[in-house]
Amino acid sequence: MHNQESTAAGRHAETAPAATDIRMETRKLSVFYGDTAGVNDVSLSMYNKKITALIGPSGCGKTTFLRSLNRMHDLTRGARVTGQALLDGSDIYAPKVDPVTVRRRVGMVFQKPTPFPTMSIYDNVVAGLKLVGIRNRAVLDEVAEKALRGAALWDEVKDRLKAPGGGISGGQQQRLSIARALAVEPEVLLMDEPTSSLDPQSTIRIEELMSELKKQVTIVIVTHNMQQASRISDYTAFFYVGDLVEFNPTAKMFTNPNQKRTEEYITGRFG
Repeated sequence: MHNQESTAAGRHAETAPAATDIRMETRKLSVFYGDTAGVNDVSLSMYNKKITALIGPSGCGKTTFLRSLNRMHDLTRGARVTGQALLDGSDIYAPKVDPVTVRRRVGMVFQKPTPFPTMSIYDNVVAGLKLVGIRNRAVLDEVAEKALRGAALWDEVKDRLKAPGGGISGGQQQRLSIARALAVEPEVLLMDEPTSSLDPQSTIRIEELMSELKKQVTIVIVTHNMQQASRISDYTAFFYVGDLVEFNPTAKMFTNPNQKRTEEYITGRFG
């Protein structure tokens, strides 16, 4: 176990990033459902081409925070967001900002695979492009192949692109959902427990894929799996009852956390 921790610590060890490396950040961001706060005054930086893991017990605000990063709460009746969420220094909640544009720049992959089941694999991937009026077949073909390659799915489906998206395995469906998100070339990719419904082999594939994808995009992932967080993330944020308790490089978080509550959660003493 000690050797594994040392290896992980070595893999994640790095100099502190510069402020210019911040791709997205929140400043005193809160999310309310009616009068109830789901997230309280969270200020957090997410660094360019790094993976940030959000951990904490169920109901602690991780997914609520994640959904605030691409204005998904706009779609929830009674939800409101205060504070700021900055993408490349600009507030995505500023009055004239188009939420649809935000969601193109900040993609999302959900807990369960979300392919359109009766739509072909090909049409699943290019759905976002067609939505904004792109119809050029050569462009769509190029994007579909690039996105499927990016999601490590091309070799498995290239001979059946017209088959329904719902007809492939769960792990493949999740990678198809990732390909669909990649097709619009987001700058940030949000992933809400993307492997929780998958078998161990599919989970490994998705984790390997995330490590590859961070060469292109900034990734923020919600996970309940402490081993997963320690394996794949560069930074970890621990949430508890809507508060951000601690944020640190993953190696430090899992070997020498600053807060006692963080240590108790990571070591399984509560949550």
